[in-house]
Amino acid sequence: MAEQTPVYRHEWKHELSFQDSLILRQRLRAVMEPDIHAVNGKYFIRSLYFDNGNDKALREKLDGVNRREKFRLRYYNGDPSLIHLEKKSKLDGLGTKFSADLTAEEAQKLIDGELDWMLDTDRPLVRELYVKMRSQGLRPKTIVDYTREPFIYRPGNVRVTLDYDIRSGLGCTDFLNPRAVTVPAGDAPILLEVKWDAYLPDLIRDIVQLPGRHVSAFSKYAQCRIYG
Repeated sequence: MAEQTPVYRHEWKHELSFQDSLILRQRLRAVMEPDIHAVNGKYFIRSLYFDNGNDKALREKLDGVNRREKFRLRYYNGDPSLIHLEKKSKLDGLGTKFSADLTAEEAQKLIDGELDWMLDTDRPLVRELYVKMRSQGLRPKTIVDYTREPFIYRPGNVRVTLDYDIRSGLGCTDFLNPRAVTVPAGDAPILLEVKWDAYLPDLIRDIVQLPGRHVSAFSKYAQCRIYG
């Protein structure tokens, strides 16, 4: 399987109040398309983030390191029949994401530290994670749960999401267990994320601007680690 070519995208994040989210939701619905994968306009996301014993991914995020990456497993709406291994990378404020599909059995082996199977795959990202688990000591760290409302605007390949009800696994890595206990990640805000390619259309730029709200560096993973 060929290596994926990185496509770097711009990203804004804004922390919203509940009142902000009500206003913004109506604006977005008026001009943007719903994501076809959403159920009643939203979906539930469960992620399992990886870090090492020195909390490399967490510290690089908190310190604002210019070039950084983090690995996670993810599935949607409580359905582990399709699991994504993802690597998110940041460079000069731009972001890109690499992805590979895993079976539930492969994901559980990875979580349990059974890694040899990763060398026999044609998925480059799986092999990369194997190397970094061996060389950097990356291990599953904590579950992060939240609800997402996604919106799409095709000019500029714009994606806007509202994320809320962010919950921390408090060190729990029982990723495939739907009854795994998670708790609210402190006083986490509602998070607006705006992602686009080469340009952000003025229409969307105007819609997402709210008085007193500025670009934020909020991280759901960091928030969940602070509270667990």
